[in-house]
Amino acid sequence: MPPELPPLPALTGAEGELLDRYLEVVDLLGRINPARCTQTYGGLRAAQALVGAAEGLREALSVMHERGEREVHAATLARALRVLDGERRTLRVGLPPSPPPP
Repeated sequence: MPPELPPLPALTGAEGELLDRYLEVVDLLGRINPARCTQTYGGLRAAQALVGAAEGLREALSVMHERGEREVHAATLARALRVLDGERRTLRVGLPPSPPPP
């Protein structure tokens, strides 16, 4: 059995929604990343879905703001992102490592 993950830190519903929408956008950007994708169709489908995902992210932030949640508790949200495999998921957005010189 894989090791048990640490529990998520306490989050508001809006913070949880923010993280879900953020990771959705990150996953789509990873699929679009021209340095990592191999098929144009998959990238196209991800780019089409990105519009809706970005709207969801904007809505999550709007709800937080409207509720008076003016500050983002970055350290707490970073802990939650780590539990949600955010480190691996965000790696796909960046460039892959350079190949070693010949």
